[in-house]
Amino acid sequence: MIKITFNAFSFLRENLKKQNIPYINSIMELPEHYTPNALINDLGYEEGKVEFVFINGKVHPKNTELKDGDRVALVPPGTPGSYRLMLGAKKIEKLED
Repeated sequence: MIKITFNAFSFLRENLKKQNIPYINSIMELPEHYTPNALINDLGYEEGKVEFVFINGKVHPKNTELKDGDRVALVPPGTPGSYRLMLGAKKIEKLED
């Protein structure tokens, strides 16, 4: 098992609040070899509801294997264009295509 610190942004929080799942600096215990894609699915988000994922403050592909102690944040679509470049989301989109 690994432990991560989890955060969700914007309207992603509404879904978690309905399920009584903490979404601000929440400690989660997850199986080894777990990915953000698995987390997104397990939290009940439909395809496209999470645009990109921060792991330890940097944008990573959703199939990145999480490690013990990682800080993970889910970001929904709709981040303004200039912020997308600044956050690194534009580069990741090209990697996932």
